[in-house]
Amino acid sequence: MNGSDNPIGRRALLKMIAAMAGSCWLTPSLIQAVERTAIKKTIPVSNETLPVIGMGTSRTFDSAGNSERIANLGKVLEQFFSMGGSLIDSSPMYGSAEHVLGTLLKRTQPGSLFAATKVWTDGKEHGVTQMELSRKLWGVERFDLMQIHNLRDWQVHLETLKRMKAEGKIRYIGITTSHGRDHDELYRVLSNNPFDFVQLSYNIRDRAVESRLLPLAMDRGIAVIANRPFARGSLFRQVKEKPLPEWVDEFDCNSWAQFFLKYIVSHPAITCAIPATSKVHHVLDNMSAGFGKMPDSAMRGEMERTFEKIPQA
Repeated sequence: MNGSDNPIGRRALLKMIAAMAGSCWLTPSLIQAVERTAIKKTIPVSNETLPVIGMGTSRTFDSAGNSERIANLGKVLEQFFSMGGSLIDSSPMYGSAEHVLGTLLKRTQPGSLFAATKVWTDGKEHGVTQMELSRKLWGVERFDLMQIHNLRDWQVHLETLKRMKAEGKIRYIGITTSHGRDHDELYRVLSNNPFDFVQLSYNIRDRAVESRLLPLAMDRGIAVIANRPFARGSLFRQVKEKPLPEWVDEFDCNSWAQFFLKYIVSHPAITCAIPATSKVHHVLDNMSAGFGKMPDSAMRGEMERTFEKIPQA
């Protein structure tokens, strides 16, 4: 993993402290953590680096028509970017998320936005039309990453994406799955085709991808985005009212959210995790996982054993 050359500035830190005033989880150790250098990892195909914590938009940004919720999501984006956030992931599958996101990006100074979305339809022409609509909704000149969502019509879309990449219309090509679906097919697809990114579900409870898909990604130089990092909130229900182990101070961990995220992004194959939230204090918590020390392999094992001792909710 690589460190960024640009730590969070004092101005951004003061903004965070102001936003967090009165919060019960604002601690000196957390303030120190955000003063440190953001952790970044390398995209193997290009050596470009990305912050290890990004943002998903499934469910949270599907908010068209709700002005109060949209205003709050604007604050979520501001905090995300102020803490060095870059990769935002969406999809036409997520209702109005792309429309809402594009509206808010026009009002926000996005800094180093890494725009990632998906094609989710059948057929070449439908795919091209859908991707162009997504580009207009986001209001971007081009997407950094275009992914084939849940392997849908992947053979057809892959040819389109290869051409778009060659023409400079997108920068990277990816493919996705979620919730443990189609792992065998995904393994075959990644083994035999040129993908820059793969997105899949990975968290401290759901570790199925460790056996084949993550080693394959490392062998083939494919960047990995981890979705469902909190198993759609069920991990928090499992640890509700449980104290953090004292030894988490060894890797600058201040909350269960950071515990779960640091576990994910400390895996050598994982490039970025994409938690989704509609709450500003959750963004602050999530993004803080991308600073300070990371658990080593021995500590990851201890994290697994500790979590497995807690009964599932």
